[in-house]
Amino acid sequence: MLKKFALGLVLAAAASMTSIANATTPFSDCPQFFAKETAPVIPNERQLNTRPLCFSAFAVMHSGKSRTPLYVAEKLNRRSVLDAQDKERTNRFFADARLPRAERAELEDYKGSGYDRGHMAPAGDMASDEGMAQSFSLANMVPQAPENNRKTWANIEKAARKYAMRATGDVYIVTGPVFDTQPPTIGRNQVWVPKYLFKLMYDPAEKRAWAYWVENADDAKPGKPISYEELVKRTGIQFLPGIL
Repeated sequence: MLKKFALGLVLAAAASMTSIANATTPFSDCPQFFAKETAPVIPNERQLNTRPLCFSAFAVMHSGKSRTPLYVAEKLNRRSVLDAQDKERTNRFFADARLPRAERAELEDYKGSGYDRGHMAPAGDMASDEGMAQSFSLANMVPQAPENNRKTWANIEKAARKYAMRATGDVYIVTGPVFDTQPPTIGRNQVWVPKYLFKLMYDPAEKRAWAYWVENADDAKPGKPISYEELVKRTGIQFLPGIL
């Protein structure tokens, strides 16, 4: 089953992996959100029509095929988590005008779909008013089962912040969706609905990485975190190229 999704992630094309040695970060305006300023390496990236987007508190690799992020990168630490605690949630969702209309989700796509607009970079992580407002871009969203989003996934987000609070330095987090080979879609723009969601945690001070992995379903229960190696195996993405 997992082998299917390792091959089936984001299009399931039999494309070769981009050479890590030749990889360069597409996020020249916001490299600080990546460990050693090195972005993940995605197979079949061209077919996914990717566009890197920088925000004040996170970075998004967006796909014009899925009309969702493929991953979202953040950097948390004790100070940023403390600063985020008194920020008021805005709830002003918006379509990201930096993306061409043919490549983006619109608010109407989610209406009546039965899915929440699920943050990948959580509003609860935002340490500034600007970051809070930007986190409601649909470029930072995937269609998420409501109970999953509000309970199971919310608890995973809290666990990530709790770890960042006690870490000795910065913690790098990469969050994203995993799609089936023929994903269901919502709305006129056919926004892809993920089968699974993941949240990778990397603590450079401890030289330790692990990931939360959960099915995108209302009754899904998170199991024990999986290893970095297992996450790479399931997704085909090298999230920390040249680092781990």
